[in-house]
Amino acid sequence: MSPVQAVEAVRAAFAAYARGEWSMPPKVYVPAYPAGDFRAMPALGAGHAMVKWVTSFPGNPQQGLPTVTGLVLLSDASNGVLRAVLDAAAVTALRTGAAAVVAAEELGRRGAGRAAVVGAGVNGRAAARTFLARGRPVLLWDVNEERAREVAAELGAAIASSAEEALASDVVVTVTPGHEVLFSEGSLRPGQHVSLMGADGPGKSEIAPVELARVRTFCDDWEQASHGGELVYAVDQGLLEQKDVGLLGDVIAGKAGGRADDAEITVFDSTGLAIQDLAVALAALDAVDGLPELPRFEL
Repeated sequence: MSPVQAVEAVRAAFAAYARGEWSMPPKVYVPAYPAGDFRAMPALGAGHAMVKWVTSFPGNPQQGLPTVTGLVLLSDASNGVLRAVLDAAAVTALRTGAAAVVAAEELGRRGAGRAAVVGAGVNGRAAARTFLARGRPVLLWDVNEERAREVAAELGAAIASSAEEALASDVVVTVTPGHEVLFSEGSLRPGQHVSLMGADGPGKSEIAPVELARVRTFCDDWEQASHGGELVYAVDQGLLEQKDVGLLGDVIAGKAGGRADDAEITVFDSTGLAIQDLAVALAALDAVDGLPELPRFEL
């Protein structure tokens, strides 16, 4: 499945969820700290039910292992029959890149220039690839310079001279482990849009809470984001309430407004939704169903 197909699927899923057509029980975290955590993510929509059992172990690359592993199980909601088993890392990369780009397209300033992607791991690479597939030039930065060069060469992206250059771009996507604040108080400038994709669990943050409260903030899902995303710290400190935060799905579905003007600063807090995984899984299933039947061989 192409990044463009993933963008279309994820945008439609946000709208379906906002209209109440799709449902999504809360994500379940099974902590195994300090090493990492396990997550169970169910969803129901378009005649199918799905659960993603996925891990996040940030130290794995140092052992030659992927940070994210797991499975996506897709079943027919009319009879419970299992329709597909998919690799969770592949689904996660596709939907994470798509969500970052959908948020940038819906909330970013018209006429904004190239997008900067901070973090060149699997999901950062996916975000960069998706922007490029949508025709937007990409500036890439990673704390690992060699990795940044390799990914830039692979995708045809430019390399930022510094983190500061990347973070000052019109559109910024951050896909880091979330252990370090990238945007301090007062650092965002008028007209910028930032998709924060890294802080998707307890103890992670890419932006200072006071900065999050200073700008126009959106999230993917209030309950999930206010308990496991960037919003946690701003909510705990009394800086933000639910009424202060917009929902990306409501903007896409036309139920709420997005960016007010070109000078407004917009931020999207992404925690990763099961409906996004369901959308990508359904698109993949459609692609497979459309293929000619494979030849069968007798043993």
